[in-house]
Amino acid sequence: MTSTFDPIHYKTTTRAQWEEAADAWHRWGPTIEAWLGDATARMLDAARVGDGSRVLDVAAGAGGQSLAAARLVGASGHVLATDLSPTILEYAAKTAAEAGLTNVATRELDGERLTVDAGTFDAVISRVGLIYFPDQQAALAGMRAALRPGGRISALVYSTADRNGFFSIPIGIIRRRAQLPPPQAGQPGPFSLGGPGVAERVLTEAGFQDVGVEVVPSPVRMASAADCVRFERESFGALQQMLVGLAPAEREAAWAEIEEALRQFEGPDGFTGPCEMLVLSATR
Repeated sequence: MTSTFDPIHYKTTTRAQWEEAADAWHRWGPTIEAWLGDATARMLDAARVGDGSRVLDVAAGAGGQSLAAARLVGASGHVLATDLSPTILEYAAKTAAEAGLTNVATRELDGERLTVDAGTFDAVISRVGLIYFPDQQAALAGMRAALRPGGRISALVYSTADRNGFFSIPIGIIRRRAQLPPPQAGQPGPFSLGGPGVAERVLTEAGFQDVGVEVVPSPVRMASAADCVRFERESFGALQQMLVGLAPAEREAAWAEIEEALRQFEGPDGFTGPCEMLVLSATR
């Protein structure tokens, strides 16, 4: 089966899906931070986020990493959290306010069109966002332009599908049931930057220097496979986007098959879903 990729339709659909999933992504916040907390800390360290830093967060979502950055930069620093979904940014702003963090601002922005003042940020970060941009070079060009000379970029992305069974197995099942073709090289997707040398090439082509890639094991730990399915079903916009062409009964059948497949990762201590993240970093 072949199809023509339409980046405009893709972004419109992505925005709508994240508008719908915003509440769930916020509610699952503690689970997300437990899953990605260590990798997020490595990302912020790779970006050299510290006291007084000005940080741009691209595709910030509900802002867990934005808040972590805000705590590092302190009262003299500033974090601008941006996202395509205004609803999910409302949760980021609410969480920052509840935490007493006054150094966080939010702004609805397309990550491929970052209309921010050039050369004004010490660091640009993006947690599980860069992989979903149809035009990664446009996004990276905007991120690079936002950085001051010598500023740092760091992004958190998935490695390869075979190292991320908690996510790749559901994707494979949905893709088969929905008769979706595999993404072509250069198209957005969760594993679009995970292959050997891919991230390094993409960052170098965008004009960055001192490119580095660090592997960070990030297993998804839950009580059961059913809990993992509930997490993904409620909050993973990418999976919901893939399911839109199926009838309701077919969607339910897909989720049932996914839960059955993920039970292979259950053990005496609960569910441990394989996940491996990459921390990408580079200098402007």
